Amino acid sequence: MTSPDSQAPTPPPAEPESKDRVYRSAPAIAGGVMLLGIAGWLGVDAVISGEGRTPWLALALLLLVVPLVVAFTLRPAVYAGDDRLRIRNPFRIVVVPWGQVASLRSAYSNEVLTESGAKYQLWAVPVSLRARKKAARREMRATAQARRQTGRDEGRGSVLGTTEGLRHGFSREPLSDGPVRAETDRIMDDLRGLHEARRQAESARGEVTVRWAYEVLAPAVAGAVLVLILVALG
Repeated sequence: MTSPDSQAPTPPPAEPESKDRVYRSAPAIAGGVMLLGIAGWLGVDAVISGEGRTPWLALALLLLVVPLVVAFTLRPAVYAGDDRLRIRNPFRIVVVPWGQVASLRSAYSNEVLTESGAKYQLWAVPVSLRARKKAARREMRATAQARRQTGRDEGRGSVLGTTEGLRHGFSREPLSDGPVRAETDRIMDDLRGLHEARRQAESARGEVTVRWAYEVLAPAVAGAVLVLILVALG
């Protein structure tokens, strides 16, 4: 009989694999759903009530328009894992290991620059100048609030300080713990932090791969060809 001490030790449970962080544009998704709804409504109405070549032209236009709407609104996404960055743009999927990322740049668009000099735009993380201006205004208000709070603390106990505090009024909202940033700028900060943490990892090495999204291109091209044929036939 085997003694309890001679039994093989139970191996520790396997650690769960780290899931990718997924970044997508909520306004683009909302706009895409709205456009698909409008296109479907108009297309179905043309197919049902149209005459002659109109139903066929409507179907061809749907075959052209729907993949393009999906490509530019619902499809874009950025998947950030421990070892690589996967970029799903309208017509391409780009996989860049962190060791191949030279920098993440934000100007009028958010881009990834590789060590080889290639540049890939992050369609799912668009730059919003309006959001940046809004964040700058919030930062100015937070700074002004902090200055007023400091003045109130310094003048506490004096009649003048109390009077000024009541005159200006103080918001009960907590002060900002750091700079106020636009959402897409915060996403880029997260990606830069992950890049710095993982760029030297052995598992983050490899080559950049690019794959064309034929599942989007093929139906769009077929729809365009059908539209041209139907228009040419009159």
